[in-house]
Amino acid sequence: MAATLRPAALPARLARTGRGAAAFVLVTAATFLGLLAITFFIGRVVPIDPVLSVVGDRATQEQYEAARLAMGLDRPLVVQFASYVGDVLRGDLGVSVSTNRPVASDLLRVFPATLEMATIGIVIGVALGVPMGVIAAARQGSWVDQTIRVLALTGYSVPAFWLGLVGLALFYAGLGWVSGPGRVSIFYDGVVAPRSGLLLVDSALAGEWDVFRSAVSHIVLPAAILGFFGLAYIARMTRSFMLDQLGQEFVTTARVKGVPEWRVVWVHAFGPIRIPLITVIGLTYAGLLEGSVMIETVFSWPGIGNYLTTALFNADMNAVLGATLVIGSVFIAINRLSDVLYRVLDPRSRA
Repeated sequence: MAATLRPAALPARLARTGRGAAAFVLVTAATFLGLLAITFFIGRVVPIDPVLSVVGDRATQEQYEAARLAMGLDRPLVVQFASYVGDVLRGDLGVSVSTNRPVASDLLRVFPATLEMATIGIVIGVALGVPMGVIAAARQGSWVDQTIRVLALTGYSVPAFWLGLVGLALFYAGLGWVSGPGRVSIFYDGVVAPRSGLLLVDSALAGEWDVFRSAVSHIVLPAAILGFFGLAYIARMTRSFMLDQLGQEFVTTARVKGVPEWRVVWVHAFGPIRIPLITVIGLTYAGLLEGSVMIETVFSWPGIGNYLTTALFNADMNAVLGATLVIGSVFIAINRLSDVLYRVLDPRSRA
């Protein structure tokens, strides 16, 4: 009986997998289209004339009209949006007024700096936030729990720019433990040829250890501050997940059987929360990538946040919309990847 059911079950399983994959692609495409619509709408409602950004405020009326026609702003909004979508899909994000280079090439140049800092930040946040959340839940109501909750609350409450300025004043100007603003000391700038765009990786591959040490000294403070904000959310969510699991009957049964407390906490209770933690960590990572604007501004970090801030001050709408689109796309990609990992690791979610 079982042997006769297997051939019939296989097409049904393939059909379900195909429908799931198609739904995943459609949802991702619809989300990205919504992001394109939002960025396009932002470009039309902000009180900045994109034509003046190109021709300048001293251009004649004839020059203004010629530029407006060349940019296609005389066409209906629906046609403009369709053209905008087509340009984005071809990788054409326009030309930056500030740098006079294609926005896409500018973003490829600055994004690795943000990626490098946010990646180190999320590693710090996970390495400290998860154990802190587990310990806080295991010792609920103790001074350890209260201390961790205060730290998490501080991470939610303290403005990023204030913490960055205090960090520079204390660890750079005061104690001299770290280097100051920038990504590397100025006399090492340009020594290492960019390969991946990740300075730590490129300097290590090139064997330029002086550059590597300088890069570490510059990145440790901003990455630690980003990691602190990530730690706050991860510790809070881990504590919440753990409290729910520690109240379950199977945990009580394990304790009654005499299972050591560390095993009850780290194996029986922590095991089931690893899957939802993936989503939390993924969203936190995306948040660090998009929320690094203030940190990059304070530390003069040459990443996408600093690039976006400069573009805003210069009314460079192509750069603003391009950076916003990239940040939103990264958020969508990490969110969807978290969903995929969740479904792969938890068979129940596929049902």
